[in-house]
Amino acid sequence: MISLFGAGEMGEALLAGLVRSGHATEEILVVEPRAERAEELKWKYGVTAVAPQRAAEAADTVLIVVRPQHVADLLDDIAPHLDPGCLIVSAAAGIPTRFVERRLGGETPVIRVMPNTPVLVESGMCVISPGRHATEEHLRRAQHLLSPVGKVILLDEECQDAATALSGSAPAYFFYVIENMIKAGTELGVPEEAARDMVLQAAEGAVALIRGTGEAPGALRESVTSPGGTTQAAVTTLVDEGVGRAIREAVDAAAHRSRELGERYAGESGAAPDA
Repeated sequence: MISLFGAGEMGEALLAGLVRSGHATEEILVVEPRAERAEELKWKYGVTAVAPQRAAEAADTVLIVVRPQHVADLLDDIAPHLDPGCLIVSAAAGIPTRFVERRLGGETPVIRVMPNTPVLVESGMCVISPGRHATEEHLRRAQHLLSPVGKVILLDEECQDAATALSGSAPAYFFYVIENMIKAGTELGVPEEAARDMVLQAAEGAVALIRGTGEAPGALRESVTSPGGTTQAAVTTLVDEGVGRAIREAVDAAAHRSRELGERYAGESGAAPDA
């Protein structure tokens, strides 16, 4: 039995992935206190919303998809009701596995995951890191649960704050760039729909080129930047305006915030599993 705690946007995306991948709906329980939302999930996916204690008692796998400030209370509520071998997969930003382990006691297997919003369209990235008591079998189970919504990669937990910045928060960076490129197009007189199509196709094509050729992004940029041409004029402006530095600082800020969340809500940084 899989019990999902947290049925917001990300929780629903993971739920949809479970259903698409063939998990029987009667083997999935959802904890959602809002009656209207619970009814909506039942209508869309055929799952049942139950109280936290019942969900914990029935589960062999628990998915925690709640805000970091709610994790401690949730763990305290469910700890007395979990089977000792129940696998905990936590998507709470900044919360290290050792905090979950200590809160639940025993040798609870815990896997930390950082998904991102493209899981909503099955194009997400889920970065997973095992806690001290998670085995290879637990990792395989987590990968099986998460792979229907996108790619799954394994990293040491000390990289999770960086993964939050590079993957979890990253779609917003691209949305911001695309938003402003479309705006620039409309200011040049291009109809908004046409500007949107051009920018999105350029973004998709750039990613396809990187993947298809195996070339480094910098090398591809240089190959299409003719001296004195239009692309050079644009790239020179980006360099002069410090866009590259701003991007690196933005990623660093997101990673720093992830560490802050761990310190605030778990009382510690999530930098290393045994620190």
